[in-house]
Amino acid sequence: MARYLLIRALSLGLSLVVASVVIFALIEVIPGDPASFMMGLNATDENLAALRAELGLDGSAVDRYLAWIAGMLTGDFGISYTYRVPVAELVLDRLWVSLPLAVYALTLSTLIAFPIGILAAATRGTATDYGIMGATQLGIAIPNFWFAMLLVLFFAVTLRWFSAGGFPGWDDPLAALKALTLPAVALALPQASILARVMRSALLETLDQDYIRTARAKGLSRAQAIRRHALRNALIPVLTIIGLQFSFLIAGAIIIENVFFLPGLGRLIFQGITQRDLIVVESVTMLLVFAVILVTFLVDLAYALVDPRLRRR
Repeated sequence: MARYLLIRALSLGLSLVVASVVIFALIEVIPGDPASFMMGLNATDENLAALRAELGLDGSAVDRYLAWIAGMLTGDFGISYTYRVPVAELVLDRLWVSLPLAVYALTLSTLIAFPIGILAAATRGTATDYGIMGATQLGIAIPNFWFAMLLVLFFAVTLRWFSAGGFPGWDDPLAALKALTLPAVALALPQASILARVMRSALLETLDQDYIRTARAKGLSRAQAIRRHALRNALIPVLTIIGLQFSFLIAGAIIIENVFFLPGLGRLIFQGITQRDLIVVESVTMLLVFAVILVTFLVDLAYALVDPRLRRR
């Protein structure tokens, strides 16, 4: 088990190093000068040089990369070119929108997908199974931004049960959760469809194993065999999908955040790109990559808890 954890931890560290180099290199090749963008067309060369020095843009690429990494390690993500406040403050403010939204959407996705996937596997080859698979295929095919606009049209414009967008803050938790409900549903639909199909496939593969047939021969019903033996062994691929979905919901909700005008991390990156605020784009992207890699690492740990064979490696 210790060797397994050490290998995964080394892999996490190496992935972060490679990701930081790639992110910094990609930002470096983006055309345009942030100082020129901020000061406009009438800026003088002296003013541009002074602003580049203030922003730390006049050093070499290696010096700027090392300074950026050193700042990230100490919690200093730099100062936003546009907002003139520390990037860490912007990230913390937006994180309290993106993280609850991701958890909310993943919870809905899991609560929908697990019973549906188990039901489809338990009724393999019946009309119920075919109906569930058809519904999940439709859920995967529908773009979440289009589904989000339908939700706004029906629940916000027609029924007026929810607001069409915006976020009131966490001073009123019920109002905050209500504001996140439609975005969470829009994000959860395709994820629940994918997870349900994976749950069904993994469970069917497990049900074909010899030990399941032995359990059935000893008198267990199909439902008892699923609950006592098959379900836990089918969870490994499902955990992989859940980990990937959580990473996507944190890092990839930019479209939904823009549809509902949510001040989250995805919208912050979008604004940083349009405003040439490169330090925001670099830092937030690196944090999201770290979140993705960390979730993957935690999924690997969950593997070891679910599958005892991994603990002996």
